Amino acid sequence: MSNSGTQKQEKIVSMFDDIAPTYDTANRVMSMGVDKSWRRKACDLAYEFYGKKSVDRIVDVACGTGDMMDFWRSRAEKSNIDISEIVGVDPSVGMVDVAREKYPKFNYHISKATEIPLEDSSSDFLSITYGIRNVVEREEALKEFNRVLKKDGLVIILEFMKNENPSLLGKIRDFYMNRILPKVGGFISKNLEAYEYLPNSIGDFATVSQMQNELESAGFEILYTKSFSMDISTLLIARKK
Repeated sequence: MSNSGTQKQEKIVSMFDDIAPTYDTANRVMSMGVDKSWRRKACDLAYEFYGKKSVDRIVDVACGTGDMMDFWRSRAEKSNIDISEIVGVDPSVGMVDVAREKYPKFNYHISKATEIPLEDSSSDFLSITYGIRNVVEREEALKEFNRVLKKDGLVIILEFMKNENPSLLGKIRDFYMNRILPKVGGFISKNLEAYEYLPNSIGDFATVSQMQNELESAGFEILYTKSFSMDISTLLIARKK
C-alpha cells in the first residue's frame, strides 16, 4: 500500500476508535432499527444457500461492536444450525473492546481485512457489514476473503453502495445521508467529522455492478443481489468457486 493509502487507512481506523463508545446508539437512531431486518435477511439467505446444518466457522470482517456476529448466532439457533466458531476481525481496538464486552463468547482478532490471521480454506462464511467501503485496498481484501473461505464457502456483503442513476426515492435517500445523518450521528458521538465521512465514503465507493465485477474477479460466483429501503442498503451473496 502507498504511503497515502496507509495514512488514509490509519485515519479511518482512528476515527472508529474515537466513536466506538457511542457507535451502537448512533447506528440505532440513524437507521431507526431497520438495519436489523437487513441483517436477519442476510443471515437467513446465507444459511439457506449453504444448505448445511453444521458450520465450522463464520468470520465477520470489520466486525465493529459485534452485532452481526450475534445475528449469525441467533439466526442459526432459530434454524437449528450448529456453529463451531464465530470469529470477529477488525483493525479498531476501540470497536473490538466494545464487542468483547458485549459478546465475550466469540473470538476476536485485531487485524486488517487484507491480513486475516486464519488458515487457507478454513471458513464456511465470511461477512462484512457496512465495512467494505472503509477498506482502502478492496481488491486485495476480496482475494483474502477468497483465500480464507472453503470451496463453495460464501461471502456476504451488506453495504451502502454508490447510486449511479438515482430515482426520486434515491435522491431522498441521498438527502438523508448527506444532510440529516451526519448531524444526528455527530450530535450523539460528538464527532461530526466521523459522520460526515459516511456520505463522502459512499460517494467515493463502488456501484452495485462494480462490486459484482470485483467479486467475480476475485474468484466468486454471484448468487444474490438485492437493495433494500429506497436502495439505502444492498446485500450481495457470492460463492467461492
